[in-house]
Amino acid sequence: MTGLRTSLKAHGQKLLVLIALTGLASGGYFFWKGEEDTANLAFTLATLPVLAALLAEIVSSLLKGDVGLDIVAALSMGAGLVFGEPLAANVVALMYAGGQGLEAFAAGRARREMTALMGRVARTALRFDGDDLHEVAIEAIGIGDRLLIRHGEVLPVDGIVERDEARLDLSALTGESVPVAVAPGGEGLSGSACVGPTFVLRATRPAAESTYAGIVRLVAAAEASRAPMVRLADRYALWFLALTLLIAGIAYGLTGDTRRVLAVLVVATPCPLILAVPVAWIAGMSRAARMGVLVKGGAVLEALSRIRTVILDKTGTLTHGQADIDLIHALDGEEREILRLAASLDQASGHVVAEALVRAATARGLPLTLPEAVREEPGTGIEGMVDGRRVRIGGLSYVQQACKEDAALPPARPGSLRVAVAIDGRLAGAIELRDRVRADAQAVLNDLRAAGVEEIVLASGDRSDVVEEVGALLQLDRMLAELTPEAKVEAVRAATALGPVMMVGDGINDAPALAAAHVGVAMGARGAASSSEAAGVVLLVDRLEPLARAMAVARRSRRIALQSVIAGLGLSIAGMIAAACGYLAPVEGALLQEAIDIAVILNALRALR
Repeated sequence: MTGLRTSLKAHGQKLLVLIALTGLASGGYFFWKGEEDTANLAFTLATLPVLAALLAEIVSSLLKGDVGLDIVAALSMGAGLVFGEPLAANVVALMYAGGQGLEAFAAGRARREMTALMGRVARTALRFDGDDLHEVAIEAIGIGDRLLIRHGEVLPVDGIVERDEARLDLSALTGESVPVAVAPGGEGLSGSACVGPTFVLRATRPAAESTYAGIVRLVAAAEASRAPMVRLADRYALWFLALTLLIAGIAYGLTGDTRRVLAVLVVATPCPLILAVPVAWIAGMSRAARMGVLVKGGAVLEALSRIRTVILDKTGTLTHGQADIDLIHALDGEEREILRLAASLDQASGHVVAEALVRAATARGLPLTLPEAVREEPGTGIEGMVDGRRVRIGGLSYVQQACKEDAALPPARPGSLRVAVAIDGRLAGAIELRDRVRADAQAVLNDLRAAGVEEIVLASGDRSDVVEEVGALLQLDRMLAELTPEAKVEAVRAATALGPVMMVGDGINDAPALAAAHVGVAMGARGAASSSEAAGVVLLVDRLEPLARAMAVARRSRRIALQSVIAGLGLSIAGMIAAACGYLAPVEGALLQEAIDIAVILNALRALR
């Protein structure tokens, strides 16, 4: 229904432009033929439909409590007809109808990247049913279903790549023009496109909870919002309306010339204040979307342009959020064999450390075998038989209970997690794991400081030693450790007292803090994840680098919007004064104002670059 209303409105605008243009052309023809009365009639008849549509729009706005400069357009058209200047009224009608179309065109062009995102939703997919393939609606895809993704097709759901390597075009999600190779076992995101050979994707989320479904919901919400600067422009419009009427009144009071009154009114129709600001913000949101950053609305983009403090979660934000092997201490046997036996046993465990060991062994090409006689003590360790050898993995005290003799391990590195490994009753060694800092973290933090951020704070629920190590490595201003979700909210609220604050996080426990900040930033648009829903900004990829670029876009969009407002208002006021002094005729004033409108809209579109 919304799309139908938008379509009807667009066709109505085109019809009004055609009517005004036809009246101007036919009136000009009759005027050239010397039939002045017929020409004035043509000008009047062409103005009335535009004036009627404008009055209906004004009444609708007034009923909603909105008062804008459309009133000036109505006054100038009406005054032109009443004061015997139908040509000026017709020109204003054409300028008004054309200006509405120009604004709609500019907004559509500015919104093109977000519209492109909305248009890449897959409708069907090829699903394996045994050895057979059947085309099904994406709503029928469930977790674990195996899908055949052919060259050129858009991934309908998030999933794991099976067997063969996949080459994916992520440009709709990240703006990257170079395809990415995803190895078997890697993740393919919905909305990306297959640009290589056919491959098999195993679904990990239903379509309604996929990355791309979340993006579509967020885009829809973003387009419905208004920036505070836009609302501020509406308030300024009232003052500009009063100033317009004051200048027109003074001109009439001093000279009694209705042509000067009319000229003042047409110069102020319509105002750049309410044209340029929305276009600049929509252009900025579109530019950010092209970079892989979804900003939920103009209000968020404006807030992003004023951030002075950034609070970052650690796990999954500054780090990758998953443990990787940092070091293997081998006391009895080779490192690769210790890892192979430990990972083989850990195939029977669902612990995150077990998953890390299995992942690391698989990446190293180690052949894993299925364990037997497995016995796991949750939170403590696991024991079982692998290739006829008894293997025990867990904390050092748990592992040493099964050892026939004592053996010493070197101290663990600060910030690492260590698991001991015993083989056949002897301490074989230990494996240290670490959640590594993102490779781009330091560069992003430097870019944030260059963008005007004055303080960067690390707020994490992790241990103090881990948080201090990461904070010292990245040269952060403050480190807060062992925080509960409630404590993170309090940290955000304390920082907001000093200025605009941005909170960046990715977990469910970060959602309250994201909502409490002036701008919340979520890592990844994961369907209905609470962090993505609570945040005002969503990074469409698991990377920090686009965030600093989005802040630069926000600041530039705000600067361009202000430039357009100041320049447009200044030129309009100068034109009104010139008209009041008799230097501009009504028709000349209308043409001047249209030139101003075009200039400020084109300037606002610079935010796309």
